[in-house]
Amino acid sequence: MKGVLILVAFFSTFVAASLLIPSPMFPGNLFCTLAGIATNGYTQFFSAVFNGIFYGVILWLIFVAISKRLEQEK
Repeated sequence: MKGVLILVAFFSTFVAASLLIPSPMFPGNLFCTLAGIATNGYTQFFSAVFNGIFYGVILWLIFVAISKRLEQEK
């Protein structure tokens, strides 16, 4: 359950950061361009969600790996 809370926290943080930063962030802008979403008005929101998923999952995997390693050392 702790892992899910960490995932939601990282996802929310990166979605908010992507919406607040005025310039496009990688990889959200790349995903929108490849998906052909770059022409509609919701590009910023799709990009923010893609960034939240991408960075949230990466940081969640790092958290899970570190917590497993710490549990094994005990």
